[in-house]
Amino acid sequence: MSEKQLAQFSLPDGSTFLVEVEEPETRAIERVALPSGQQVLKAQQTFEEALDHIKPVASTIVTKLRNLNQPADEVEVKFGLKLTADAGAIFASVGGEVSYEITLKWKQN
Repeated sequence: MSEKQLAQFSLPDGSTFLVEVEEPETRAIERVALPSGQQVLKAQQTFEEALDHIKPVASTIVTKLRNLNQPADEVEVKFGLKLTADAGAIFASVGGEVSYEITLKWKQN
């Protein structure tokens, strides 16, 4: 089992937050010091850039579901994300498989 580390992600306003991640396989990840002196991994992408990789997948799922012969009144899609210092945001898997939970609701007229 891999060791856990803290990774620092940046937001568009310049603020940062920490995420617990697995130790990256590559050692090329930059480390930064917090004001406390603790060393953390510096994410190679901003949080927003990491989510940009997820957006097209979510958009495609929702678009396809809205184009059903009888579109649902409500569409809900749930999936897990995993943040990594080197790859950004990736779809989380359970037992080697990525799963989505999709809920479609139709209101009776």
